[in-house]
Amino acid sequence: MAQLLPPEQWFASLPTAYLAAFGLITDESGRVLLVDPNYREHWTLPGGVVEEGEAPHLACEREVAEETGLTRTAGDLLALQWSAPREPRPKPFVSFVFDCGQVDSGVEITLQAEELDGYAFLEPRTAVSRLHPALAPRLSGALRARATGTTVYVP
Repeated sequence: MAQLLPPEQWFASLPTAYLAAFGLITDESGRVLLVDPNYREHWTLPGGVVEEGEAPHLACEREVAEETGLTRTAGDLLALQWSAPREPRPKPFVSFVFDCGQVDSGVEITLQAEELDGYAFLEPRTAVSRLHPALAPRLSGALRARATGTTVYVP
């Protein structure tokens, strides 16, 4: 009979991944809110890394509030994207996109100055083109999911 590993050894042997959570926010015209990080070349949805022990939907709400000053509830999970490890990142990234609803285009956005240089409400096609090519399918999938009432897996 095989010897069972103690739970702490078994859990330590499992693969891990980094997690991130983002919010899809649109205005009354359907334009997508993007933010311009000062540490990247491409724009992104508001959001960021899930902290240790934090639920992804709560990370989304926290990150959206920190980055934009907007208090939003993370609604339906719209898209889930798995990104393979690549240098210098040794583990995969799993990114969640939650529906954070609609805001008025005149809403006051308070940017997190340490991380963001700007924001814009953009037509969906323009918003997708502003994202890194590896991340653009995440937004396309989230928009499709919102329109169809489904969740999209983005490999």
